[in-house]
Formats: sequence, C-alpha cells, structure tokens
Amino acid sequence: MKTKFLFIIFCLIVTLCWADNKNLQTNTEDFASFRKSLTDSLSKGNVITWTIPDSLEPNAKMNFYLGCKGSMPENGYPVFIYLHGSGPRDREWSTGLKLAHHFQDGPSMYIIPQIPQEGEWYRWWQRGKQWVWKRLLRLVLNIPEVDKNRIYIFGISEGGYGSQRLASFYADYWAAAGPMAGGEPLKNAPVENLCNVAFSFLTGEQDLMFYRSLLTRTTSEKLDSMRRIYPDKYLHRVELIPERGHSIDYTPTTTWLREFNRKPIPHHFIWENFEMDGIKRNAFYNMQVLEEEPKYRTQYEFSANQDNTIDIKIENVEYITTWKDPRWGIDMLFTKKHTPAIHGKIRVFLNDNLVDLTQKVRIRINGKEMFHGKVKASKKNRELSEELWGDPLRIFEYAVEIKW
Repeated sequence: MKTKFLFIIFCLIVTLCWADNKNLQTNTEDFASFRKSLTDSLSKGNVITWTIPDSLEPNAKMNFYLGCKGSMPENGYPVFIYLHGSGPRDREWSTGLKLAHHFQDGPSMYIIPQIPQEGEWYRWWQRGKQWVWKRLLRLVLNIPEVDKNRIYIFGISEGGYGSQRLASFYADYWAAAGPMAGGEPLKNAPVENLCNVAFSFLTGEQDLMFYRSLLTRTTSEKLDSMRRIYPDKYLHRVELIPERGHSIDYTPTTTWLREFNRKPIPHHFIWENFEMDGIKRNAFYNMQVLEEEPKYRTQYEFSANQDNTIDIKIENVEYITTWKDPRWGIDMLFTKKHTPAIHGKIRVFLNDNLVDLTQKVRIRINGKEMFHGKVKASKKNRELSEELWGDPLRIFEYAVEIKW
C-alpha cells in the first residue's frame, strides 16, 4: 500500500487542525500552505498518531495506517475504515494492513486504526474512541480526494462488534457497513437506524462463543422484518457461513460494500437515539434534538411527503428482556414497547431536495400539525448545521424549531 501524496496532506491537516473542536473543515488554502512541508514529511511514512483526552481514556494514543490503492476515481476515493480484532494489538494491526493489501476493492483508500490499549479499554465504541470517530469523519468528508458518499466501516471479531455498533450509531455517515465474526445484542446496535445503510454481516454458523451465531441470526431476522415493512429500505446481506467457526473468508465483504452510495439527506429514516458508553448523539441526518424525555430512549421516524408535508413520528422505546445469558448476566434478546412521546423539542433542517421552499411547509408530529408556513433562510442555520455534522453535503440554510 503506497504512501500517496494526498495522505501526507491529510496527516498534516489532522495534526494541525486537531485543536479545533468546533469546526474541523479544511479548504484549498490549507492544502497550499501544507504542501511546503511535504519533503520533511515523506520520511515519516503513512502512520499518524492522535492523543485521546485523558478525561475520556487515560494515556491513550490511537495510531492509524493510511494508504490507497489504484488511481483516484473521478469522484474521489471510496474510504474503508477497518477495525481489527482483540488479539495482541500490534499483531492485529499488522494483520489489518495485510488484509487491506489482499482485498480486491481498489481503487480505494484505507484507514486502519490501532486500538490504543488492551484490557478493559479494548472496545471500539468507548467514549474515547467516539471522540476520534467524530473528528475523523469530519476531516475525511472535507478532503477533496474523498468520495463523500462512499465511506464504509467494517471489522472482524472485536472489530465486528465495534463496526456493528458504530454502523447504527453513526448511520448518517456511512454508505454501507460490514461486521464479520461478531454479533451484538440489538439493544447495543438498533437495526432501525440502518434504514439507508447497506449492511453486510458474515459469521460462521458454528461460531458459538459469546453467542455470535445466535446474535447474527437475530440481526438477520430483525432486518428481514424491517425490509418487509419498508421494501425499498434496509438492504442487507446477513449470512451464517456453513461449517465455519470464528474463522471465515473475509474477502467478500469490501467488494460488496463498495457497490453502495450514501444518501446524505434521505426522504425517510428511522433513528433510535441510544447511548453508547453513556453518550448520546444530538443530531442525525437533518434533525437536531433539543429536548428529550430522559427516562426512555426516543425513536424518530422522519418522512418527507410529496404534498410538501413532513411527518415525524416520535415514540419512547422501552426494552423488555426476554432472555439473559446465565453465565455473564448480559441481556441478549428483547421485545420493545413503543409509546408516543409526550413532550420534546427538535429542530428540523430543510432544503429543496426535501420540500418546495417557495411554498408553505407543513410539519406534523405524531399526526398533529405543529407548523404550517413559509420557512426562512438564515446564516445561523448554515453555521449550526456545519457545526453539528461537519458534512459539506449537509449544510442547511432553512430550519424549523418545534416544541410539543
């Protein structure tokens, strides 16, 4: 995997822009000034290191391999983020690099992080890593050489658990996701959020440790159910590989993922706003949460209709455990109880792709009309949307704030 010109630029941008916690966008002026330092950087190779704040994870530094294969496509490189398994961290990281060479998915860009620490910190979804993902996604989305609608996450074993959780938590950023040899209880990774994310999940049929095959099958059944309700959504390929245990053929995943593109502003999505290591997101696709009922999780179903009407169904979600692992006491299987949310406050961002902004727009919450009128543009909305997502394809000048 060759060290490419754009990666040296990327490394420098990451290093020098890292202190900016509010707005991590880059521009052509940045690139021009950083090119002056390229000669000195070439000898450093294609590895960068970020220091995670001690308040989130003490003494943690995350290393990344960065590289690309093939010539850059016209729309930019598709990006694969690979999460390794839970063996010795140096060995697992090295294996990830070898796999990236081996997979037939070029032209492509690879970002391969190394878990900062072993032991209790060996989880890709912990809050220190969330600090990394938020900034990494914003930086990658603002590199001209990247195809902003073709960012993929996948991983094996512990990386399978991590990529399954992150697929659901950051679903509005991914085109597709591909956990392998994993299996999370769905309370940790609600499939509802994968409405517009292509999802591949491959696990050995005989991979019984930690109930991987059982939980993979449960994920398949839930996705099948969602697909029946929404036939044009929830595209997935979930397979239990016959006669295989924890080791399977990893090569089919990235070639499947790369066929799909992100929908940055879909007309329909479902978002179950769940905590990951005690942290919730406050915005998803084109919606910002301003107030929620703290007792339950909240699920939002957004639909932009042809009659210039936005319908948002907002419900509290209560999980009822139906089976608990007898050895570790972990809740594994669930049913859900949905009840209408009694009160809350949201901001809905709009553009011409969702509604005709020259006409009056109607917004209904749980069937009740909460807004009907013209929506005004403002610079404040643009700045706020940039701050919320750091995504150049989700910059909105129009928004409506609704309290119920």
